[in-house]
Amino acid sequence: MGELRVSGAFDSYPGKGEFWDIGPTADRLRQEFPDAVLEVRDFRGERTVVVAREKLFEVLAFLRDDPETDFDFLTDVTAVHWPAREEPFDIVYHLYSMSRNRRLRVKCRVPDPPTVPSVVALWPTANWLERECYDMFGVTFEGHPDLRRILMPEDYEGWPLRKEFPLKC
Repeated sequence: MGELRVSGAFDSYPGKGEFWDIGPTADRLRQEFPDAVLEVRDFRGERTVVVAREKLFEVLAFLRDDPETDFDFLTDVTAVHWPAREEPFDIVYHLYSMSRNRRLRVKCRVPDPPTVPSVVALWPTANWLERECYDMFGVTFEGHPDLRRILMPEDYEGWPLRKEFPLKC
């Protein structure tokens, strides 16, 4: 009989960690923004950099514009709701560098009501991604050109992906 190893299920995944920026980008961010980088975490070959909300836009602009990092593609913006935490929302950005074939996850923690600066000026694709995040989590993206519901009816009340959202049959 074969052994089921849940904890190591991704150990043999082709390319595990191969496409993630686990190199010097985090150190470079610490040099450029010494007060902004709160945490660097590696898990299953993927790197996550947690940054201060106040420096979020500057850090993301640097990651896009610096020729050594060159994260020219924003692949996703989403949120995670942790209702028991003091800052109950993680706003999560997935970046990709086409020239280097590398990925990086950037997070910032925010209190409720969740508010972060819009990054539409950096990556126009953020327009739809931020609208979806607003619609599902109620995250306000300051400076967004057209922040309104995208999936739910405009008069819908509540944020379906928050963990306290009531489930009814």
